[in-house]
Amino acid sequence: MAGESGNCRITSQVLVSSYGPHFGEESPLVGRHGSGTIFFTYCNLRCVFCQNYTISQSGEGIAVSKEELARMMLLLQAKGCHNINLVSPTHVVPYILEAVELAASQGLVLPLVYNTGGYDSIETLKLLDGIVDIYMPDMKYADEKAAEQLSGIKDYPQANRAAVKEMHRQVGDLQIDEFGIAHCGLLVRHLVLPNRLAGTEEVVRFLAEEVSTNTYLNVMAQYRPCHQAFDIPALARPILTEEFSEAINLAHLHGLHRLDKENSSLRLKLITE
Repeated sequence: MAGESGNCRITSQVLVSSYGPHFGEESPLVGRHGSGTIFFTYCNLRCVFCQNYTISQSGEGIAVSKEELARMMLLLQAKGCHNINLVSPTHVVPYILEAVELAASQGLVLPLVYNTGGYDSIETLKLLDGIVDIYMPDMKYADEKAAEQLSGIKDYPQANRAAVKEMHRQVGDLQIDEFGIAHCGLLVRHLVLPNRLAGTEEVVRFLAEEVSTNTYLNVMAQYRPCHQAFDIPALARPILTEEFSEAINLAHLHGLHRLDKENSSLRLKLITE
């Protein structure tokens, strides 16, 4: 807020890459009318395999005022979206809060989704207590060395686990209404990486033992080498059917039963095509 630029490169203005109804998110967010996504430019991570690196690292987007950001939220609500999905919000929380306050005064009532890479400080999350309805963090890695090599962050596993526990403390397990739409709670994403680089077993064990066996988990199979991933031999291929199946089995083995319903035969089919 003082105008200094850190790793996220944001200073006095928030940048937005795009916004609109999105139908590729988890089923409890999408429903019939889509999740109202707002994609923020830049990120506090530097993932070498990022599929959206032109947004997260190259700065694709335009500066918007709090009034413009509030207007986007209200337009998404007017389109019938089930929620306002804030994608990569961690580094622009002050600007989001300004816009939400303005939008709420003008009639915004949709649940807010905090769609994050999972590297969030407890201090920031406590500011969001009572404001964010649905937390949707990634749990990218269980190993600190892998996180440093692949996302440029030294303490990701420790910070990530603390953040997920705080998110769950605030909102609890994901609550879904009779129409299949989520209105509050925690939804965790875990992207399966080749050669077990994501540390899936440690991630699902943590969720089952230290968060809740009722955690709603999306085990994701869509990894493809992007950006700088081809320069790292262990990442230079898509995941195998066996790797994804192992991840699903590990989740079940550790007692996690609420897996996103889109993650089974369809995703296995995508891997093998």
